[in-house]
Amino acid sequence: MSLPDMRLIIVLAPLLIAAGWAFFNIGAAALNQLQNFLNKEA
Repeated sequence: MSLPDMRLIIVLAPLLIAAGWAFFNIGAAALNQLQNFLNKEA
């Protein structure tokens, strides 16, 4: 692997980790809201 490839990975890794963390938190809250909505409908 050449040097530019490694730099790209070093730059993208924190961004991907942050995006995954945000998606995980938002997804958990969204599922919670969906479950509450479905429980109120039933």
